[in-house]
Amino acid sequence: MLIVAATPIGNLGDASPRLTEALTTADVIVAEDTRVAKSLIRALDLTTHARFISANEHSESAGVEDIVTQAIASSVVLISDAGMPLVSDPGYVLVSTARARNIPITVIPGPSAGLSALAVSGLPTDRFVHEGFIPKKGRTGYFESLGSEPRTLIFFESPHRIGQSLLDMADVFGADRPACVAREITKMFEEIAWGTLGELAERFSGNVKGEVVLVVGGAPSRSGDLTGALQAVQVLMDEGVKRSEACASVAKEWGIAKGELYRASVGGDKD
Repeated sequence: MLIVAATPIGNLGDASPRLTEALTTADVIVAEDTRVAKSLIRALDLTTHARFISANEHSESAGVEDIVTQAIASSVVLISDAGMPLVSDPGYVLVSTARARNIPITVIPGPSAGLSALAVSGLPTDRFVHEGFIPKKGRTGYFESLGSEPRTLIFFESPHRIGQSLLDMADVFGADRPACVAREITKMFEEIAWGTLGELAERFSGNVKGEVVLVVGGAPSRSGDLTGALQAVQVLMDEGVKRSEACASVAKEWGIAKGELYRASVGGDKD
């Protein structure tokens, strides 16, 4: 059997009895980083006879057949460094291969940084999108692609880039878009900060440390949608505002990506 197991994201008290039992009885423990896994087992004061295998983003594909073969006749536990495996962490290749080979798969649910941040964000939870890590390149285009997304957005971000990401989002989504920064969830210096993107960009403009999850409210609904936004752009242009500036201003107000609105405006211009 293959067991996909969630591990604590900070507070060891979140380790479930099922997790500790699985770690102590496993024949093989597949870990994102075996050093982190062994440190967790020591911290939980557990003993295990399991063999440790590393399966990170670079090595997962190479060792998957060996791991799946062992899962046929033994107990294999898959864990990440923290939280639920596969959620912005390695594990997909292994689980999908095991599924294709009809190997029994079960899950030990537990901590998840993204869902924990969503729960305390004060933002709508009925519909949301887990975007994972924000790309290092092409960020403006990436955010523009999400500009009209109505569902709550969940991002992971490096503490070194969170300030710039908030600024970029404020520019694309609008500085008044509600958001929440959850830092060091369940740890000693946990910080949950609520506000607008503009306010949070200022608050986290300096040196930030620790694991960060960013939750952003979805685009506000407007009755006119793109058609109404184009009309608003035309009004500004009739007043002498440049097309690019008009599109940027209306995009923030209507929750529409600037690029999308600009292209629609140019496409509909008969002059």
